[in-house]
Amino acid sequence: MSPIDASLPADLSPWQMFLHADWVVQAVMIGLAAASVATWTVLVAKSWELARIGHALHAAHAVLTRTALLSETEANPHLDEGIARHLIAEARAELQQSEGLEDKAGIKERLASRLERVELAYTRHLRKGTGLLATIGATAPFVGLFGTVWGIMNSFVGIARSNTTNLAVVAPGIAEALLATALGLVAAIPAVVIYNHFSRRLAGLRGTLGDLSAGVQQIVSRDLDRRQAPRAGIPAVGDR
Repeated sequence: MSPIDASLPADLSPWQMFLHADWVVQAVMIGLAAASVATWTVLVAKSWELARIGHALHAAHAVLTRTALLSETEANPHLDEGIARHLIAEARAELQQSEGLEDKAGIKERLASRLERVELAYTRHLRKGTGLLATIGATAPFVGLFGTVWGIMNSFVGIARSNTTNLAVVAPGIAEALLATALGLVAAIPAVVIYNHFSRRLAGLRGTLGDLSAGVQQIVSRDLDRRQAPRAGIPAVGDR
């Protein structure tokens, strides 16, 4: 067997192609494999997190729809954790800071602004991890293509050095190079699909979060109207 033939892998399985690939192509393959592992890790961790948060948001919203007074939210376990507690705390803080002011419309406007900032901050928190999926989905095919181009370039260099166009000499190097492209697609396609899934899931959670914020504003609005009713000569609810 010639030196060229001796250097060829015994078979063209993916593992053997990886072992016989150039170190640059190997580095590309390892990076793409790590990206694929990261994608599935984000899927498992984020799915559990969003399921837990979604359940808590729906439970809190169901409680708020049955709540008439802001004071009734203090002892409810569904409103004593997570984003619901934060929204209610902001509502109480605004009412405390606006104590004695007669402009109820201004209070409601400031409260809406405060709750909107809380919603935006919480939405940014929910999106953590999805940016990695977008990055992998956008760059993995090009990283794999880089490995392919590098591997094919090395194959042509080998052809020039061996002074032969025997397909048996060229095929292993080209196969190793194409494996990098395949790994790039394996990493990118699930990342894009999972990212789109989480985008739809986050859109639904943002809607529920908006409903929760609106529920807090409605409770505060009713409380303010009750305080203003006796001054306007209208009997309060408890006096009827």
